[in-house]
Amino acid sequence: QVQLVESGGGSVQAGGSLRLSCAGSGRTFSRTTMAWFRQVPGKERTIVGAIGWIGSSTYYTDSVKGRFTISRDNAKNTFSLQMNSLKPEDTAVYYCAATPKVGIDVTSRLNYDDWGQGTQVTVSS
Repeated sequence: QVQLVESGGGSVQAGGSLRLSCAGSGRTFSRTTMAWFRQVPGKERTIVGAIGWIGSSTYYTDSVKGRFTISRDNAKNTFSLQMNSLKPEDTAVYYCAATPKVGIDVTSRLNYDDWGQGTQVTVSS
C-alpha cells in the first residue's frame, strides 16, 4: 500500500497556472504507476493523466494535452501535475492515485489501489 498526500490546489483566474504535488510513502514508490484524476460534483471521477514507473511513458486526456504536464521524482517519492493555461472547465477536486499493476488501462479508476485525499482547484473566468 502507498500513502498519498496531495498539495498545491487553490484558486486561479483563467489562463493562470497551478502545480499539484503528491507525496508517497509505503510500497516501493518507483514501481508504481501514478495518475491524476478529477471529479466535479454529481459526476464520475475521470482521468487527467498518468505516468509509468520510470516516467518515460505518459498519458493525457485530450482536454489537457499541451497544457498539463505530469512528472515524477522517484528519489523523492513525489509526483506532480503542472497545469498551465487553466480554463474554468478544469475546476474540480483533483486526486492522485497509485497502483503497482502493469499493462493496465490507466484511464480506469478501478485499476488504482491507493488514493490521496483530494485537493480543490478552482478556475474563475
